[in-house]
Amino acid sequence: MIRFLLVSLGIEAILQESTVFRRRERLRKMTTGSGLGDAYGATIERIKAQGGDKSRLGMEALMWISHAERPLMADELCHALAIELDSADFNDGNIPSTSTLVSCCQGLVTVGKEVSTVRLIHFTLKEYLSASPDIFVRPHSTMARTCLTYLNSKQVKALSAIPSSSALNTPFLEYCSLYWGAHAKREFSDSAISLALEFFREYDDHISTGLLLGQVRYLNHWDLDTSSPFNGLHSASFFGIVGVAAALIELGRYDINGGDFWGHTALAWAACNGHGEMVEMLLGRQEVDPDKPDRYGKTPLSFAAWNGHVAVVQMLLGRENIDPDKPDMYGRTPLSYAAQDGHEEVAKILLAREEVGSDKLSNYGRTPLSYAAQDGHDGVAKILLEREGVNPDQPDGSGKTPLSFAAQNGHEVVVEILLGRETVKPGRPDNDGQTPLMLAARYRHRRVVELLHPPGTVTRRAI
Repeated sequence: MIRFLLVSLGIEAILQESTVFRRRERLRKMTTGSGLGDAYGATIERIKAQGGDKSRLGMEALMWISHAERPLMADELCHALAIELDSADFNDGNIPSTSTLVSCCQGLVTVGKEVSTVRLIHFTLKEYLSASPDIFVRPHSTMARTCLTYLNSKQVKALSAIPSSSALNTPFLEYCSLYWGAHAKREFSDSAISLALEFFREYDDHISTGLLLGQVRYLNHWDLDTSSPFNGLHSASFFGIVGVAAALIELGRYDINGGDFWGHTALAWAACNGHGEMVEMLLGRQEVDPDKPDRYGKTPLSFAAWNGHVAVVQMLLGRENIDPDKPDMYGRTPLSYAAQDGHEEVAKILLAREEVGSDKLSNYGRTPLSYAAQDGHDGVAKILLEREGVNPDQPDGSGKTPLSFAAQNGHEVVVEILLGRETVKPGRPDNDGQTPLMLAARYRHRRVVELLHPPGTVTRRAI
């Protein structure tokens, strides 16, 4: 099928090239000049010349496929194309068939047989569309309006706030819930602001809220404070849409320091997702508390450090009323979270502050080095070991040392680094009597076993 469509575009000769590299290189050159670029341009003109709904369907399909945040399934795209902008009703009579969709695109799109994903016929077509910004007028703004129109429709509003089988007939719902804000952030418009404000009027009980938050990896969905729901300001901050957040604040509809189900403030969500402009806007408000913890004691700085957002960490540390070493309810500090996910630059920034304890213990007796060693972040481990006062052999509450964690998880580089420290005792057992060597052997990390017990040796250094 793909070969037939490529041939129909007049590029059969490309398929005869002897190597993948030569084919790709020739295709690249053709898209920057004539040849394939002209073929794509001519095909797009044929799509437009169809007129009426065929022309609209073909061009909108190309817009969605080339600008979507993830690949779209055929039924998702067909529902997207059926939406009438700013309409309160979704008319399922407008949904085109997949065959009609493909036909209107004049051979430029194809549908996968197994997973029904709609995609462009070739990667060079996406390059061509990206290099020709005049083909689509403000595509992300249009896509944001489309998503919000769908979410504001009577049919979607009537769905239960708890996702269930009742949502099976709304295949475009998940995409709209997860990505409307991403499109709005890229290109904003007054009409999108109006639609967003309308959306937020009934947001607390909207099905999209659960779908969005269900994608956040660390949330404990079994321990909610339902009296403080995730509201419109939290959502605008989650996506980093400054225009909507500013409008909501001016309307005075929400408490700028109000927490959601988990106690996360608007600033915490912006910091967590690395939205620098949103963080800057919120910090510019005198009433904002930049160090307010959530229900578990995590501050906006903790979230920014955990996710490695360097610019946001620097913004927050620029405020005098920020505690850079504030522990949460588990005794974890921002440095601890940065170390866990291997964010070296954030670790350096935090360690430059005198108030930050480089070896501070969590409630479980674990140090930042312990967390870095567990996940094999040798760069952060080196940074921490350069600091005075860091104990490279500090056991936690279960007796496991950084070397134990590194050995258990097979992190060879970290094991080598720790073995190079004179104060590290490689034969030290944990509370269950398991030494680093025993843990490495148990989990079959052969190279780590060799590092801890080289062939021909009887023992390593004694405890």
